[in-house]
Amino acid sequence: MRVDLFDFDLPDERIALRPAEPRDSARLLVVAPSADAMLSDHIVGELPSFLRAGDALVFNDTKVIPAQLEGVRERDGAGIQQVSATLHMRVGANRWKAFAKPGKRIKIGDRISFGHGGSSCLLGKLECTVEEKAEGGEVTLSFDLSGPALDEAIHSVGHIPLPPYIAAKRAEDERDRSDYQTIYAREEGAVAAPTAGLHFTPTLFDALDKAGIERHFVTLHVGAGTFLPVKADDTDNHKMHLESGYVSGETAAKLNAVKARGGRIICVGTTSLRLIESAAQDSGEIRGWAGATGIFITPGYRFKAVDMLMTNFHLPRSTLFMLVSAFAGFETMHTAYKHAISTGYRFYSYGDASLLFRKD
Repeated sequence: MRVDLFDFDLPDERIALRPAEPRDSARLLVVAPSADAMLSDHIVGELPSFLRAGDALVFNDTKVIPAQLEGVRERDGAGIQQVSATLHMRVGANRWKAFAKPGKRIKIGDRISFGHGGSSCLLGKLECTVEEKAEGGEVTLSFDLSGPALDEAIHSVGHIPLPPYIAAKRAEDERDRSDYQTIYAREEGAVAAPTAGLHFTPTLFDALDKAGIERHFVTLHVGAGTFLPVKADDTDNHKMHLESGYVSGETAAKLNAVKARGGRIICVGTTSLRLIESAAQDSGEIRGWAGATGIFITPGYRFKAVDMLMTNFHLPRSTLFMLVSAFAGFETMHTAYKHAISTGYRFYSYGDASLLFRKD
């Protein structure tokens, strides 16, 4: 499909720079399946009223790490150059794939030293070598530290990589360390938060428990590729970046049992949906799964396991707006976004949410 079909105008003032307080007071646009895109305005705290006892919510329990690194490149005969790198996928005990700037001027074999200023261990710096280089500024970095020692150093010198549309308007601060993390985050490795999950609070979890709604957890480490624009003119020519994750066999069995007794699977966020659909068979059965997924969901995709989706409002021309258009319907989502913009919904990572039903 043409990428420009997924474009829309979004005023700057609709971009949320801080989350709602409390988190579950954010607005919730419920988009019911119909030819007329039946829309109703609510708040996230009312979510249990749209679910049934025996339904199951699926959450992504990935934990955001401070994956934004600033440092200098040192190369014999070439002097010193400022370098920024955003880690996006771990590929070994001491190796990460990253998006580096300025990407064109970095070469294989370059040494990069991050964390100057004395804020880290080991004399205030974290050093690595550029091992590989790919398109779009992507590099593979081999760090001098490994395993837990590397994790500790990254936490010491790194910064929370706020989405570009927030970072362009304000700097990261201490609040983001907690705001940009779900209350159930436990598996470290994400560069970006699974933002639909940011709306959940202990109070909302209690309400879901009382309503008989199950909670299950999967892990997909969200990469920086989620922020990259679609540069191709046609969706067939866009290549998704890989993100690593897993669904345990136990969780898969419990979700299959939910479906078998007539319950619905509701994914909290596009990341958990992409992971469940990666683990699902054509029959709809979900199996234990681990690996890297680059699943790209556009209109025409046949969903195998997921019945409902709770998600935030996404960028124009983005792979995520394409995904929700595939899930709830192309015209339905254009109508829903037009309503959201005109009625003051807040967009993107710290913004409001929508609850979508899968179109037939």
